[in-house]
Amino acid sequence: MKRNKENIEQVLTTVLHPETGKDIVSSGILEGIELTDNSVDLTISFFKSTDPFINSIKRAIKSALEAEFGTDLIVNITTKVKKKVKDPSSISAGLSEVKNIIAIASGKGGVGKSTVAVNLAIALAQKGFKVAVLDADIFGPSIPKMFGAEDARPSGYEEDGKEYIIPIEKYGIKLLSIGFFVSPKEATIWRGPMAGGALKQMIEQTKWGELDYLLFDLPPGTSDIHLTLVQSVAVTGAVIVSTPQEVAIADARKGVAMFNASAIEVPVLGLVENMAWFTPAELPENKYYIFGKGGVEKLAKEVNSEMLGQIPLVQSVCESGDKGTPAALEFSSVIGKAFANLADNFVKAVEKRNADLPPTQQVIMNN
Repeated sequence: MKRNKENIEQVLTTVLHPETGKDIVSSGILEGIELTDNSVDLTISFFKSTDPFINSIKRAIKSALEAEFGTDLIVNITTKVKKKVKDPSSISAGLSEVKNIIAIASGKGGVGKSTVAVNLAIALAQKGFKVAVLDADIFGPSIPKMFGAEDARPSGYEEDGKEYIIPIEKYGIKLLSIGFFVSPKEATIWRGPMAGGALKQMIEQTKWGELDYLLFDLPPGTSDIHLTLVQSVAVTGAVIVSTPQEVAIADARKGVAMFNASAIEVPVLGLVENMAWFTPAELPENKYYIFGKGGVEKLAKEVNSEMLGQIPLVQSVCESGDKGTPAALEFSSVIGKAFANLADNFVKAVEKRNADLPPTQQVIMNN
């Protein structure tokens, strides 16, 4: 028999899992075949890393292939653990009309992640997209203040015996935050499971309606909240925000690694360099690289990702955020143009991701 992928796969239909009695091809255990002149590389996967039949199946594979193609064939076998996913019917009805769910994350605090999330949402809305922001930073919610909506209280209604939250709207963007339900003068003192439960409730009990993009403004770092998100919804992709400073870059690298982890596998759409340079309002053409230069671009190349945008450090960004009038509303300004460019690159990155990759699955973490 000739050595090719079709014939190798045919031979492997004779290898059965001792417990299920099903062959490794039809049951999905065999995931990949790569063939060279004198070797074959196989990828097989199991639902449990402790499956007691892994070694016996590997031996059976080698025996079957050598018997058919000769002992000179080198057989390399890579073993993986399948990522469990939830039944699509379990996905919240409130998310049924949401096209893309995006995680906006950062490795550390203080890099302007929320500022980027808010102004990206504004820029996308200005381009005609239907956008919402969910403030997932349970312990430090900033979305209400940055949208000038600290006194807002979402309404709700009951449907089929279940209560749903209706997000508020500001500047054409739907918003939800734990900050709408707690006093801004009081600290949120919760253990991790309580914070995760609050986020899960906001996800599952909110009717978002039709959206092109639902942006999750995540807390800095890598925490239980991030795991709650990927376990609760199918995240289309993640955007990592960092400053050019080396200490921020080091933490951003960890953020990329978390989303790329085999247990999560959320595509990183790209990186945003915030506070890329300082530009005085009176000298809009001048650039002063006070936090360093090129750090995020270098990281993007290192992790094989894209640079989605560079946002300058401008005094008006801080002032507008404090006043609840995001800087991107001034679309003709230097900062407005920077966020408009970011929005364009972001849309292209999402479209490319959706064209090149299968939908991300809602994850059940393997033990």
